[in-house]
Amino acid sequence: MVGAEGQTAPNSRIHVGLIGCGGMGRANLNACGTQADVAVTAACDVWKGRRDSVVAQYKDTCKPYADYRELLAAKDVDAVIIASPPHWHALQAIAACEAGKDLYIQKPMTLHLGESLAVRNAVKRHNRISQVGTQIHASDNYRRVVEFLRAGLLGKVGVARTFNVMNQGVSGVGRATDRTVPAGMDWDFWCGPAPLTPYNPILAADSYNHCSWLEYSGGWTPGMAPHIIDLPIWALDLGYPLSTSASGGRFIVQDDGDAYDHHEVLWRYPHCTLTWMSSLTNSYDFLMKSQAPERRLGIYFHGTNGTLYANYGMYRVLAEGTLMDGKEPPPPSIPPSPGHEREWLDCIKSRQQPSCSVFYHVKVDVPIVLSLLSLKLGRSIQFDPATEQIVGDPAAAKQAVPEYRSPWKFPAQYL
Repeated sequence: MVGAEGQTAPNSRIHVGLIGCGGMGRANLNACGTQADVAVTAACDVWKGRRDSVVAQYKDTCKPYADYRELLAAKDVDAVIIASPPHWHALQAIAACEAGKDLYIQKPMTLHLGESLAVRNAVKRHNRISQVGTQIHASDNYRRVVEFLRAGLLGKVGVARTFNVMNQGVSGVGRATDRTVPAGMDWDFWCGPAPLTPYNPILAADSYNHCSWLEYSGGWTPGMAPHIIDLPIWALDLGYPLSTSASGGRFIVQDDGDAYDHHEVLWRYPHCTLTWMSSLTNSYDFLMKSQAPERRLGIYFHGTNGTLYANYGMYRVLAEGTLMDGKEPPPPSIPPSPGHEREWLDCIKSRQQPSCSVFYHVKVDVPIVLSLLSLKLGRSIQFDPATEQIVGDPAAAKQAVPEYRSPWKFPAQYL
């Protein structure tokens, strides 16, 4: 168990709790719970059936909680996995820091610029170990792409293009008929700091469906872009964007949700541009071949010597004529990951931040939340990386800090 000074004694077990007992949280917890140096001691969810299921899995050590604040106050919890719906992430992450718990926070880290900076600042102020759940960062394929780009083989890269597309059709995620709140579920608490909406079983079901409701997820861009724009931000060592321009809307889908079905983003960095495309009604991925509809994603790096295309599991290079003749991929140099959750556990012991701590991931999160604000306002957002502030647009700067539903309050002391 982690001691009072934040150091883990040799051969002790890390006591881990879970906030949000849905599918992704269960997967993260299982990856930790199978480790010999971990004991699962707490499970929290506003839905009794979900938390009880986790407790049953770890019945010798795990206690149930309906309120995350009670879990964070527990002395037998050292670290927490935060896998609640995204509108809860900032409040729960900051509360975990204040309670002295290390944290693994699922993506998207936050939904607003003010939340992004507040979470980062809380982790720093309270000296906590953090990992954001972008597990694709741990893949060997991403490491090989980073090595290729950093070796300079592609030449100067002027633009990187990223996308996540699928085809839900006009019906989207569908429409619910029975709006009865299930027994054992606190729906008001589920909505929490976000607007209180009538219960919808489609919205409540899982993280896939969350992405169809703007207030509770930010849509599919925060749902998937953290995994995908992570690669160019890592490989090209990008900081914050200077300018963010977004367009899109709900053009085709007609379901119970309200989030955009198309989102196009252009980020301008000092030495390149980065683009994002999200579509819920067409799954084309630029390979110019007939394909059945399914979810597809990818990253294109356009360099002076050629183009590199990558997805989660592969990459391919297309040269500009002969400009890449004789250029071979460099030998592997980035060490393999022990696993995203295992890395977090090791860092809890060493007190060194893992590869996807909030200090790294804020560079991924900020452009995403700025793209949501640009889409909402219908204009470009200018950002000063030095001051971490929106410039020349007081209205945008004000809306970058959310107003929570009473009685929840945004923790402005961390800005």
